[in-house]
Amino acid sequence: MAGLSGEWEKALSEEFTKEYYKNLFLFIRQEYAKVPVYPKAGDIFNAFHLTPLEKVKVVIIGQDPYHNPGQAHGLCFSVKPGVDIPPSLVNIYQELHDDLGCEIPNNGYLNEWAEQGVLLLNTVLTVQAHKPMSHRGVGWEEFTNAVIRKVNEIDRPVVFILWGKPAQEKAKMLDNPNHLILKAPHPSPLSAYRGFFGSRPFSQTNAFLEQYGVDPVNWQISDR
Repeated sequence: MAGLSGEWEKALSEEFTKEYYKNLFLFIRQEYAKVPVYPKAGDIFNAFHLTPLEKVKVVIIGQDPYHNPGQAHGLCFSVKPGVDIPPSLVNIYQELHDDLGCEIPNNGYLNEWAEQGVLLLNTVLTVQAHKPMSHRGVGWEEFTNAVIRKVNEIDRPVVFILWGKPAQEKAKMLDNPNHLILKAPHPSPLSAYRGFFGSRPFSQTNAFLEQYGVDPVNWQISDR
């Protein structure tokens, strides 16, 4: 696992010395040695590499990585260029179009969001091929909870976008009055029509950031 650097490394250094993280590290190393695991090991911490702690202005929380070949690359909801856009992301793009008029791109590669300060954080950072949730309960949740708590401590305004019940469970850790918490059903085709569509998270996020003098996010993803 390629490690963290900069402010993330400082903020989370305590976690790396804890028993759960040592066990997690060993487990993940063994998993990569014996079965196909996604994303590739060098991409596990991509969300942190692309979005340094000092630049975080939005957090979107996902569950675990996509479990089919070539999809996951360390950012929740995002897939590599050239890969079919997954159904949840199709719905995210539709809401983005309805909310802000953004053109729907021809790819699902969300690096442009991450590079602007949108932390695209799955609560579980690895998965066995074709086995969703296979790495749930092995320690990742404890680690990503620590990440969420560190972002909660930031004094500047941050928007937390919580789609679906697992993400919304994290709201109990968010007690900093500087931040905005937006909740809606998950964009999955199973639940998007229960209130995800029409929730306008992107315009609400930008209005909040601008209110506090923070540059808004350009949510338009470029065609590739």
